[in-house]
Amino acid sequence: MKEVILFIGMSLDGYIADCNGNVDWMNGQCENEDNMDTYSDFIKGIDTVIMGWNTYHQVVTELSPTEWIYSDLTSYVITHREIPSTDNIIFTHEHPCDLVKKLKQEQGKNIWICGGSHIIQQLMKEDFIDTYYISIIPTILGNGIPLFKTMKKELKLQLIKTQTYNGITDLIYKRNR
Repeated sequence: MKEVILFIGMSLDGYIADCNGNVDWMNGQCENEDNMDTYSDFIKGIDTVIMGWNTYHQVVTELSPTEWIYSDLTSYVITHREIPSTDNIIFTHEHPCDLVKKLKQEQGKNIWICGGSHIIQQLMKEDFIDTYYISIIPTILGNGIPLFKTMKKELKLQLIKTQTYNGITDLIYKRNR
């Protein structure tokens, strides 16, 4: 069965974007030092990406306005907007948990939860995320869009790997069953 993986960067104080939704602060402590390319290894095991409208909009208007950077993946954008889907970008009103439940039953590689915080928090609330791959960026924002919000129950996780490069620490946890 497909695994649901949250692969995301977060500030040291728990934010995935600043107050304006910007992520330009997501880099290591030294600009001229090489960062480990963890994304290339991660993406090899993924064939589906799920994101919200704000994440999608940021990708197509700021981060990669000239090309869809996830063209090798089937992309699901959860939105209330009426937008026609393309061959590999599917705009849907479906609840994130219902979508993930359906996609997990299909054949193929794993499912990446790319953002945003509202989708992540709904999936966390229902314990639908199998692996948490969180890169802690050496920045304290003080305010912004939090990754974690108040939950009614705790989620037990097992640390399976850590790695550090250029001030960034990757924490990889599996959900305890």
